[in-house]
Amino acid sequence: MPDDDNQGELAALRARVATLEAEASQRLPRWHRLRAFLSALLIIIGCVLAPLGIVAAWTSSIVGDTDRYVTTVAPLASNPDVQAAAANRVTGAVMEHIDLPNLLEDVAPDQRPLLQKALGKLGNGLEGAVRSFVHEKALDVVQSNAFETIWTNANRTVHTSLVRALTGSDEGAVQIKNDSVTIDLAPVIDQVKNKLVDSGMSVAAKIPEVHTDFTVLKSDDIGRVKTGFRLLEIMGFWLPVIAVVLAAVGVLLSVHRRRTLVTAALGFAVAALILGIALTVFRTVYLNALPDTVSQPAAGAVYDAMIKLLRTTVRMVAVLGVLLALAAWLSGPGRRATVVRQMWQSGIAATRASADRAGLRTGPVGAFVGRHRTWITWILVAAAVLALILWPYPTGWVILGLALALLFALAVMDFLAEEDAPAAEDAATPPGGSPPRPV
Repeated sequence: MPDDDNQGELAALRARVATLEAEASQRLPRWHRLRAFLSALLIIIGCVLAPLGIVAAWTSSIVGDTDRYVTTVAPLASNPDVQAAAANRVTGAVMEHIDLPNLLEDVAPDQRPLLQKALGKLGNGLEGAVRSFVHEKALDVVQSNAFETIWTNANRTVHTSLVRALTGSDEGAVQIKNDSVTIDLAPVIDQVKNKLVDSGMSVAAKIPEVHTDFTVLKSDDIGRVKTGFRLLEIMGFWLPVIAVVLAAVGVLLSVHRRRTLVTAALGFAVAALILGIALTVFRTVYLNALPDTVSQPAAGAVYDAMIKLLRTTVRMVAVLGVLLALAAWLSGPGRRATVVRQMWQSGIAATRASADRAGLRTGPVGAFVGRHRTWITWILVAAAVLALILWPYPTGWVILGLALALLFALAVMDFLAEEDAPAAEDAATPPGGSPPRPV
């Protein structure tokens, strides 16, 4: 009877354990599904915020760093399309203030032969000849070093004015008029006037101070652009941080973290590439929306210069996402990843064996590295991350260079590491002899 009682209690306990396991198995998948849902949701939100964060960071960089802004727009002074557009705009402004019927009468008698000779080379029609003559002098100015100096100094001076324009103020040399961001070309016109006077057109000295605008940006929705600019300026730092934090929390919530990390990293890379495609598509839309009076080649050059840093950031995020996904995959237990790691270790081992045969030993350094390999690995990774954070404006090539440097440092660590340095020394010591001299 006691045995029967024990058997009954054992059966009851087994039934209770089976019931508890069944309940746990029913609860566990629901919790896993909830974690998977939250993880996917956070990663998706992070990937959606990533392009906005890139744009916000670009806006904050262009606005907050005068040197960076000047470096961005300075090459436009030597762009042929921008020079041609500026020369055309200056020519039109000067021609509006030249009295063609009384042109020769207003010229001093001793300078008339010089002017007639200059105009005679450019055609028979007086208006066409004068316009061509003025345009030639305008091109001389905008193609000179003086124009580059004027352009660079003006952009440096009016950087604050550009911010005021985008924030709604109309003060400064850069203003928003009729849904356009413009730059005053009055200093260029003064240079052209001096060249015209030196060429014999003394009537140009009577031209009053002329202010004409060179359009940098035109949009029918400039009001919304200003509103978005203020918002992006505020979020310039926090939006990228929020996107990364959301993705990191999503990875930590996931059951399969390594696989989720690979997905999140590739998601950020794809989001950045989508932004790059959108910038290319918007360029075409933007240029097609410009009026006929605006030079499309010049507008395209301005657009390309302004978003150059943005495109660089897009490429940087894409490269970083791909490298992070690759690193997470290579550290996983997959068959192909294991084969790659074995090939890496085989190469390191072969190199170390060759060094041992040559009499080169790591000595106590190898023992130290072997004992603290994990800590050294994390220190190297942290150093690479810190270098990336402190780099002022990292590019895709910078990311690739840091990755290769980290890979090289890990290879050196694996080469130096000795799992059991004393045992290795004993094995390498010949009977009755001394161990090889460490190097």
